[in-house]
Amino acid sequence: MSKYELLPFAGLDEMTLTQIGHYTKRMIFKKGQTLFSHGELKKYFYIVIHGKIKSYQLNLDNGKEQTLFVYRDGDMFDTIILLDGEDHDVMYEVMEESEVLQMPIEYVRELISSNREFNSKFFPYLAQQMRHMEELTSDLSLYSTSERLIKLLIQNLDPNNRVKYNLLQGLSNTEIAKLIGTVRHVVERHLKALKEDGSIDTKNKNVQILDAGKLLDKLKFF
Repeated sequence: MSKYELLPFAGLDEMTLTQIGHYTKRMIFKKGQTLFSHGELKKYFYIVIHGKIKSYQLNLDNGKEQTLFVYRDGDMFDTIILLDGEDHDVMYEVMEESEVLQMPIEYVRELISSNREFNSKFFPYLAQQMRHMEELTSDLSLYSTSERLIKLLIQNLDPNNRVKYNLLQGLSNTEIAKLIGTVRHVVERHLKALKEDGSIDTKNKNVQILDAGKLLDKLKFF
């Protein structure tokens, strides 16, 4: 994917794109890297060209980890630091080899203040991130682990859900557990039950939905 095909740049005029080209730097991050431990996010803004990078929070006392967001093609971070300039208490890890664009954060702030076309892409994207975090909070508070897993499996099929569509492809059960606030053996128990009743099949870190109707009925039952 060309960087100019990415969501934030779509529709920008040629002069702006040329200027952006002077400010962007392509970077490759290797799978398993822990990123941004030296304050880079207060200096630079990142846009994913391809790959997967997760943001998460970690309880150092019990080792429990909660994935907050998985950044994929066209995703941008860190939007919170971009807007308020304050530290953001999250960690970043590369889930698969990823190519990103690095831009000086002050230049992105300048784009926000002066470029209407950029804003027409940026602010709906920001709202999407906010809706995702709101949904994560309510899911963790209001739904059981089984419900959260079934909901994630259904959203994984929905092409209109940009955040969750095809998200589970290639993810381990450990990573799925971190998405829904539980641990691997609980996810494996629920997946086994869904497999036994014919709702899903699992193979090579991929979950195949065999009967979406059954999954929807289970959510209604809960």
